[in-house]
Amino acid sequence: MTAKTEPQGAGRLLIDLGPLLIFFLTNFLAPVPSVMKIFVATGAFMIAMVAAMLFSAIRYHRISPLLWFSGIMVVILGGLTIWLHNESFIKMKPTFYYTLVSALLFFGLATDRPLLQRVLGSTYPGLSEEGWKKLTRNWAIFFACMAALNEAVWRNSSTDFWVGFKLWGALPLTFLFAAANIPMLMRHGLMKEDAAPVEPGPVE
Repeated sequence: MTAKTEPQGAGRLLIDLGPLLIFFLTNFLAPVPSVMKIFVATGAFMIAMVAAMLFSAIRYHRISPLLWFSGIMVVILGGLTIWLHNESFIKMKPTFYYTLVSALLFFGLATDRPLLQRVLGSTYPGLSEEGWKKLTRNWAIFFACMAALNEAVWRNSSTDFWVGFKLWGALPLTFLFAAANIPMLMRHGLMKEDAAPVEPGPVE
């Protein structure tokens, strides 16, 4: 049996951020009328997400549960976006993703199940049990806030503004939040040189 390995470094970035990059580039550069760009970008996003899942399965012999969920949501809501010609569905996708991840993390805390540790254990070597609990709590709160923020943005702004928010707002906020957790992690056993701040699962 072929051993399963976790994507690291460039491989992880390709899987997590590659589909989003395709979505942004297509939305900005597609040679179609502006009202059609979101639909062309959504189609490209769907193809790129499926490609990322296939790459993960072939290269690392596994597809993470969060990547499965994100991929299924992109295909279903992206398909509805194109079929019904209504961009609201693809705009709601991050809300569903953030809400589910937040709920799972809170559930793990409430039932004493280290769900985040199972996903990111190799990324944060040496982290104590207390550190994992605090990291899980922090990400659960962050994702709940991001779900609410995405809802507020897409329901009260234009499509172009929402796309810009995902690129220049959601992504930087995620990486800044990950970096902000490093001092706390260091106090709970993490060796800084052995870890890199990442989001638990694909960025939405």
